[in-house]
Amino acid sequence: MAPPVVHSLREQIREHIVEGIVSGRWKPGERIVERRIAMELEVSQTPVREALRELEALRLIESAPNKGVRVRELSAPDLEEIYPVRAGLEQMAAELAAPHLAEDVSRLEPHVTALYGADRADDGEAQARHTVGFHRELVRASGNSVLLHTWEGLGIEVWTALSIRWLGTVQQSYAEEHEAVLEAFRRRDPRIGELVKSHVLGCAPRA
Repeated sequence: MAPPVVHSLREQIREHIVEGIVSGRWKPGERIVERRIAMELEVSQTPVREALRELEALRLIESAPNKGVRVRELSAPDLEEIYPVRAGLEQMAAELAAPHLAEDVSRLEPHVTALYGADRADDGEAQARHTVGFHRELVRASGNSVLLHTWEGLGIEVWTALSIRWLGTVQQSYAEEHEAVLEAFRRRDPRIGELVKSHVLGCAPRA
């Protein structure tokens, strides 16, 4: 059994803030008060400041002199920008992962199964979570730690959730589209990299 993942205090605070933004607790344009978060979580302001810096690097929040930190007003073009970069990374990951996933797609299957349930329930949160989970396992199957680190550094989970919740990004069937990718690995499709690239680009929000 794998050991439990232990997140640093900064990472826990970062996840708390992200959850607040994605769930709508903090709206676009709303100020995020560092001191208030520190008091709420009973921590010092230093790790809160570090977490906010990370989220600013992801372009999820913005700061200005004398105005503090605010949730960015993100448009469809803002959210769409990440997808060509992500598509290129996942194309590379798919080509590297293809020999492994052709033999065993068990790491992808639970997410496809969960997506069928999420589609039936029209559960946007579960659709986002298992879409990201599927693609994270795909990238992880490449066996390239630099590629995985770069992919995770894009904040895919945040952008996927925001695309679905803020802009109502809807795919015809999250489950069927991901099952098609899974089957392409299973049948050793020689165009797997291009197929994954097209799939990711097809997920991008449209203005």
